[in-house]
Amino acid sequence: MNEIIKAITERRSVRKYLSRPVPKAIIEEIVNAGTYAANGRGMQSTIIIAVTNRELRDKLSAANCKIGGWSDDFDPFYNAPAVLIVLADKTRPTYLYDGSLVMGELMLAAHSFGLGSCWIHRAKEEFETDEGKELLKSLGINGDYEGIGHCIIGYPDGDIKEAAPRNPDRIFFAE
Repeated sequence: MNEIIKAITERRSVRKYLSRPVPKAIIEEIVNAGTYAANGRGMQSTIIIAVTNRELRDKLSAANCKIGGWSDDFDPFYNAPAVLIVLADKTRPTYLYDGSLVMGELMLAAHSFGLGSCWIHRAKEEFETDEGKELLKSLGINGDYEGIGHCIIGYPDGDIKEAAPRNPDRIFFAE
């Protein structure tokens, strides 16, 4: 099996992380890989915010938790030390697809470094709030962006489960 297919079939969503930080050089490589995702008309209009500052990470987790309706002591980022936020320019007709492809690339890139990852939703709702808009503004990000997702990454705490068997009857050939 070639390396890419192997990575695709082995990568799993991880929901328990060690608090050990991911080296910045690795995060930079992962984020850079995300910028190579296919995108409509080659416009490269998605952006990625790499959050490793624990205070900001915890603030985002609390906002995500509130939107999700969980108790205040729940961490929807599962203790992952890094959060890669993908935002897409809503003025582009392919923004949702472009951002989704970036998310997939980030998760595969993290896997290639032996890291765990998971796509955490509610970024759309987070960045529609005044607090989310203020965060973007504080980072110098202007424009009409929609939160596509949070790609949490870190060192898995425990074994990663094997993939469940694939559901049958999902592939059709029109030969």
